[in-house]
This record gives sequence, C-alpha cells and structure tokens, in this order.
Amino acid sequence: MRPCPYCAKTVEDQAQVCPFCNRTLIAPAGARIAPPSPLPIPGSSGTSGKAIASLICGIFFFFFPLAIVAVIMGHLSLSDIKRSAGALAGRGMAIAGLVLGYAGLAVLPILIIAAIAIPNLLRAKMAANESFAVGCLRSYQYALGEYAAKCPQLGFPHSLGNLGPGRGDCVRAQLLDNSLGIDKPTKAGYVFIYNPGPEEGRGQVVSFTLEAHPVVQGTTGVRHFFLDQTGVIHLSSGGPADASSPSLR
Repeated sequence: MRPCPYCAKTVEDQAQVCPFCNRTLIAPAGARIAPPSPLPIPGSSGTSGKAIASLICGIFFFFFPLAIVAVIMGHLSLSDIKRSAGALAGRGMAIAGLVLGYAGLAVLPILIIAAIAIPNLLRAKMAANESFAVGCLRSYQYALGEYAAKCPQLGFPHSLGNLGPGRGDCVRAQLLDNSLGIDKPTKAGYVFIYNPGPEEGRGQVVSFTLEAHPVVQGTTGVRHFFLDQTGVIHLSSGGPADASSPSLR
C-alpha cells in the first residue's frame, strides 16, 4: 500500500490510477510526480481563529481567566499552524497572545498581594495618624494648662499661636514647636481647631475647645477627637466629637 501523491489516499502498490481522485499514478519516463499539497486542518482556512482569540484574551490579561485562555488558545493555535504546513496564518498573533497571557499569570500574584496589602497598609496608616493626633492633644492639654498657670491674668490663650516658640511670654509662651504652636495646624493627616471660651469679667478665658479632624475622612483617619478644659479627650467615628461623645480610655 502507498499514498496517492495527489490526494494522499492509500492505494494499492500496483494501482496505475487512483480510485479516489482518478489521477494517473504512473509518470512518463523522466517525469516526476509532484508531492501532494499539505492538507489543511479540517474546517480551517486563512488566519487561525485560535490565534486571534489568544491575542484578544492576552490584551485583557488583567482579567485572570482571560490570561489562562490566552495561554491555552496560543498553544493550540501554534500547534494547528505547525500541522497545517503553511495553510494557516497567525503565528505572530499566537505568540503575542502567549506572551501577554504568561505576563498576566506572572502579574496576578502581585495584584492579589497588592489587593490584600494596600487596604491593610491604609488601615495601619490611619491608626498611626489617630494615635499621633491623640498624642498631639495631650501635648496641647499640657501646654494649655501651663499657659493658664503662667498667665493667670489671661487664663487660656486666645490662639494656639500663643503657645509657639518666641520670647517665653504670654504672646509667645514657647511651650510648643512651630508645627503645633500655630493657628489651625495640620499634622499627620489631622487638622486641629482651637476655640477659646468667652472672657470672664476680669478678661480671663476659663474654657476652651480643641477639635481634631481627619483631613480626608476614611483616608487619613476615621475618628474625630475633642478636648476641653476638663482635660478629657472624647472621640467619635460618625462625625465631629464633642463633650457628650465617649471618652478615650
């Protein structure tokens, strides 16, 4: 048995005419029977659809399932193209789809880690900002008390700027540094708002409120804080805190 050189069907060795394609199998003296043309893969022609699919899925590799599809379709299309012996095109697209697909599979663990780590880092940063804000309020609590004792004729200062560095008098008491001893300071994602109480008969300020708010709610912090002349720090997560809010423990 031997294959027909025209249609590749199996015929008898002694056959002179192929029973399938009716072509003469005996060539004249000196003539050469041309080899059969490569057979295309059944149902395929032109550019490999699998190569196209691999490339498209590879372009959108950031969607995890599509990266897997790009790799699978890329390998299948390369196999089909190789077996077609040139009947199918699309090798370049298949390779591009494979590269993008494998890139997606390589990037995926990084994306998963980032998706887990970034929210945790954000929460840790907000917790650190909130702790720092409470520390600042305790510094203010000390400085305001020292100022009232140092300047009894005035009581509490009219602004936080009176607590900043300077001559050490009641105008610039030198109790806080330049980052806190200013009006409406912003530090570590929190803004501090000071409001002195009304002056008593002799011009003394005997009360105050000091609020600390996140600069960007839910990003630089969640909780709001409140301090007054009682020395108790109050907090609230739903909005600005006041004297009726739960106290910090």
